[in-house]
Amino acid sequence: MAEKQLTFTENEIIQILNKVYRNFKEGQFKEASTLLEKALEIDFESTDVTNALKCANFWLEREDRLATISGAYEKGEYYLGQWKVFSGFVSRMEHLSERCLFNLKYYIFGSALGLYLTLYNESDLSDPEILFRIGRCHKCQGNYESAIRFLELASQYRREDAAILAELADSYSLVNEDRAAKVFFREAFFLDSQAVELSYLESPMILRLVEKLKGRIGEMGAELQEWIPVYGTIFGLFNVKRELRPLELGKLKQAIYQLEREIGGQRGSLLTPRLINHYFWLVDHYLNSGEDRPKIEEVLAKIKNLNLEIYNEYVT
Repeated sequence: MAEKQLTFTENEIIQILNKVYRNFKEGQFKEASTLLEKALEIDFESTDVTNALKCANFWLEREDRLATISGAYEKGEYYLGQWKVFSGFVSRMEHLSERCLFNLKYYIFGSALGLYLTLYNESDLSDPEILFRIGRCHKCQGNYESAIRFLELASQYRREDAAILAELADSYSLVNEDRAAKVFFREAFFLDSQAVELSYLESPMILRLVEKLKGRIGEMGAELQEWIPVYGTIFGLFNVKRELRPLELGKLKQAIYQLEREIGGQRGSLLTPRLINHYFWLVDHYLNSGEDRPKIEEVLAKIKNLNLEIYNEYVT
């Protein structure tokens, strides 16, 4: 079959978009916007052109605001915060070019990285907050090995920081270290599901799980995040497990006791999946430590009483 011949108009649009995407990678949003206005005069129905123009205008407005912010840390935080806003903005677009999104991400996180690195280089101390942000920026630019190095350093200072562990898991997933990724994702969502910032995650395994959950339980924001570790366990994603240390086991049982006391309140929709995940961890510990079957059955009965559907999926 012969390849489709592009029309003169289509060729013009492609050439303009190539320039625009290069502009995006260098943060030249005004130049990109001017080119896109011309492209609209050529083809006002082009989805790629209208999507790119919306992106250019979004960041043009943010660059104006950025000029009023002083301080490297504050500017870096502004870039990262606005990327979360932008992620929601583009999620409503149809057929957004991957090259468009990648080049914007490269510039935004590269700009934030440069700001954070000045703070890292100026400091005699190893600040886990800065290390974490440097790691995140490296990851979002595609520098995964550097991301892992900085995130590992950050996690040494904050071993139970869910946000750091989730970014570390994401980075390991992106270099195909799936076992390490599963371990750190499972830990992160157990420690604090709400602290995991989904808008920064790129791991295919997590993104597929999130999409599957949205189709199953709908867009529920904070509640959806609590269900991620539950269904991650049921679907076999969080399948790398470990025996708990005595102190960890004591803290887990205390957390379960507290959740059981609070479950009937207004936050029940959040606490139900959180409690189920805690039960999963207790069952896994009992299995790994060779605990007597009656103790395991007691926990399973609690899961069954809390949510029969989850129980049936978990035990089959």
